[in-house]
Amino acid sequence: MLWFEERPNVAAPRPEESGLRLEVRRFLDGECKAGGFVPRPNNWVAFDRAFSIRCAEQGYVGTTLPKQYGGGGKSARERLVICEEMLAAGAPLGSHWIADRQSAPQILRHGSEALRARLLPEIAAGRCTFAIGMSEPDSGSDLSSIRTAARKVDGGWRLDGRKVWTTNAHHADYMIVLCRTAPRGEDRYAGLSQLVVEVASDGVTVRPIRNLAGEHELNEVIFEGAFVPDDNLLGEGGDGWRLVNEELGFERSGPDRFLSTYPVLRLLVAETGKDPNRYQAVAIGQLLSRLLAVRSLSHSIADLLANGERVILAATMMKDIGTALEQEIPQVAGRLLEIHPDPHGSGFAAALAAALLNAPSFTIRGGTREILKGIVARELGLR
Repeated sequence: MLWFEERPNVAAPRPEESGLRLEVRRFLDGECKAGGFVPRPNNWVAFDRAFSIRCAEQGYVGTTLPKQYGGGGKSARERLVICEEMLAAGAPLGSHWIADRQSAPQILRHGSEALRARLLPEIAAGRCTFAIGMSEPDSGSDLSSIRTAARKVDGGWRLDGRKVWTTNAHHADYMIVLCRTAPRGEDRYAGLSQLVVEVASDGVTVRPIRNLAGEHELNEVIFEGAFVPDDNLLGEGGDGWRLVNEELGFERSGPDRFLSTYPVLRLLVAETGKDPNRYQAVAIGQLLSRLLAVRSLSHSIADLLANGERVILAATMMKDIGTALEQEIPQVAGRLLEIHPDPHGSGFAAALAAALLNAPSFTIRGGTREILKGIVARELGLR
């Protein structure tokens, strides 16, 4: 009944994609039955390094990385198939998700050969966890106003500053940190750089931030003279604004921006049965049609990213409408079935509670809706 079951792709599926989709489903079904994970909404941030390693053994991590770095050498569309199935199943992806989604592509495109050789095979093996060092306490989504700075020293950089809302930083091995390597001038976007920072380094402190669900997913990260080797600089230095926008293209356009609450939608369809009333059928149909439209846009952006094309406008729009939709799904589900959400319960009640407690963050992470609309206006020449 659901489009994931009846329509593997918006367009006619390619043979290798259909076969891969079924293969991933069998793997996930086996993992679930064996107790490898418990399906949950928003589970792509849940940390389970052992599960990520098992995924990597199947070739489901580092899928698009070149084989010389331990990757699968496969297409972006094949990776998209894997990601969709993992998200739809509510699998715990937090150990490898950020590294696979954006950190590995950044290092592959802009890292030194020494950095590529050291980290990409570890990412592809599911053993290396990354966090995102963008947001700061006084900057919000305005990344041009960051204060974290690195000064040049012999053999590298000394990093000082603070990052916040950093997902899984307490588990992370590395962070890609956006920082100032030159003072801010008239051009507020100049003088920014990205550094790959080892979280276990001296001078790096991670402090927990608990969310509405009482879960420790987010963190504050403090840098006090942390040393970063020269090889860990991405790009040429000073080109961090361009690099961070490339990275945000990967972060904002993937299926995690519209499938976080898909397990709730699946349960909703199961609960309403094969004969929903008219009101239920219309509401579910509206959600599914919007989901198909967002998914089609996500697939188009994936093709553009694979070709190295600019996706700022499309990715920003997709993130905005996608996260708004995944926030709406549990609200509609609660109205249709009048089931009380229960974080300590089971089945639909527990899934609904998890979705509702995490949903407020969906339109904040990756850039707030207000900031995103400003980016869209700028890209369209309206500001």
